[in-house]
Amino acid sequence: MDRNEAVLRELNLYPQWVRRNQPAPVAKEQPTPEKLLAVRPEPVEASRLGGGKADTQQSAMGIATLNPSYTGSLNWNELKQQVRDCTACKLRAGCTQTVFGTGDEQAEWLFVGEGPGADEDAQGEPFVGQAGKLLDNMLQAIKLRRGKNVYIANIVKCRPPGNRTPEADEIATCLPYLQRQIKLIKPKLIVALGKTAATALLGRDATLGSLRGTLHDYLGTPLLITYHPAYLLRSPMEKAKAWQDLCLAVSTMDR
Repeated sequence: MDRNEAVLRELNLYPQWVRRNQPAPVAKEQPTPEKLLAVRPEPVEASRLGGGKADTQQSAMGIATLNPSYTGSLNWNELKQQVRDCTACKLRAGCTQTVFGTGDEQAEWLFVGEGPGADEDAQGEPFVGQAGKLLDNMLQAIKLRRGKNVYIANIVKCRPPGNRTPEADEIATCLPYLQRQIKLIKPKLIVALGKTAATALLGRDATLGSLRGTLHDYLGTPLLITYHPAYLLRSPMEKAKAWQDLCLAVSTMDR
């Protein structure tokens, strides 16, 4: 068994299926993630989060997206210190420590999740539990690995109680930290893992299904959206769709 087959088996994507009565696709050279992105969409203005949340929560999200001024001049060390000392929302009182992010601070690839879980809260690093193992396998499938040309972060830096979804006001408070990380990293591509990350970065509410498969824009940086690894652990049949998203990410970087 070669390495590619082993990775596909781990993702439950082997053997590969071909639709009946359809010609098999013509094989082509595997795109290389290392190639730089040559085309960038025009920047768009971030909009307020819409959907079923209360109006006050929507307003809070919009303010955070448009006015991250208090982090705007911080360097890496200053930003890490500010996150470490942050007590601005109620999440800090219930977690062990903040989880800043990890990886190559000049990475071309930025992966953004929702928030720390129990393992991440204990170790101070994002995606270190079972979901982290699956994310590592997903990276390996497209010839990437943690820490090498890859940075991993979350929308919120503190673990929500019981691993619940972060509330809009918590996202609004914490989002400027991620926005500053993005400005410092200057990634070529952002991959949002799950609906919470996607809607926070886009500044609007929508279903994950409607956001997948399309190249979005985050202030001039291409943004793609796929499933969160924790969701894939609960719904392994969706791994094939996640693989499609990863292939789109690679082809985007290959342009």
